[in-house]
Amino acid sequence: MSGVSLAVTGGGNETDKRQEHGSMTMMGSLRVIELQLVAFVLVFSASGLVPLLDLLFPAFVSIYLLALSRFAFPSYRRGVSQSIFHGSKLFQAYVIVGTIVGLFLPLAYVLGGFGRGDKLAVKSASPHLFLISFQILTENIISGLSVFSPPVRALVPLIYTVRRIFVDINWIHDVWLNVTLPANPHFKDKAWFWFGRVLSMANLVYFSINLFGFLIPRFLPRAFKRYFQERVEIYAKAAEDKPHGIIHKSHVPVLMKKTTNLCL
Repeated sequence: MSGVSLAVTGGGNETDKRQEHGSMTMMGSLRVIELQLVAFVLVFSASGLVPLLDLLFPAFVSIYLLALSRFAFPSYRRGVSQSIFHGSKLFQAYVIVGTIVGLFLPLAYVLGGFGRGDKLAVKSASPHLFLISFQILTENIISGLSVFSPPVRALVPLIYTVRRIFVDINWIHDVWLNVTLPANPHFKDKAWFWFGRVLSMANLVYFSINLFGFLIPRFLPRAFKRYFQERVEIYAKAAEDKPHGIIHKSHVPVLMKKTTNLCL
């Protein structure tokens, strides 16, 4: 998941009441963040700095997620908050680092590029910043909508991260192969030169670790496990509420066994 959306979730030891209170206190901050992200998206879309493929990518992802939520993984918990993962304080620190590396520093790099007149730096980092802004915006929106089930919500950071890794590879190619220092450079020129190189590598390393070390092996399986557990509970409750002539309780254990096997 993205840093901003995860950073506002509580730890595993918090009660539901405290989580609800925390979400209320963070609502204003989230609204400000969402407005800023919308501004970033609009600016990058109109500036011509983002390739057409990356501009169309969020639209494709949004349509795909809506289709999944309708036909493949419909939500069974309408009107209920569906937090998937509560990390430790160490994990929260890891997420904050990701927010700084993936969002704030690239934003500073792009703004610095505008200030220095470095068009290549701006063009290289803008697709990354556009995609992560759209990812965070999408996560913040669907996290408050119970129509999206846990698997659909878990696929948002996974899909965006996969695409952004390829974008970061292009970013690395630009700043490592297409940029050279002038003869007798000043200290600020050297600092800017290596800032772009290190930042591009840091993003590729961080989000590769996030994809292969967290999203795929931990986050996605937990989302599917929760989803199938909720489905078992819904069917079990339906079996208890309806007459025996319509739904037999003997069918429920078989369903629970099959669903448990899917989770495992």
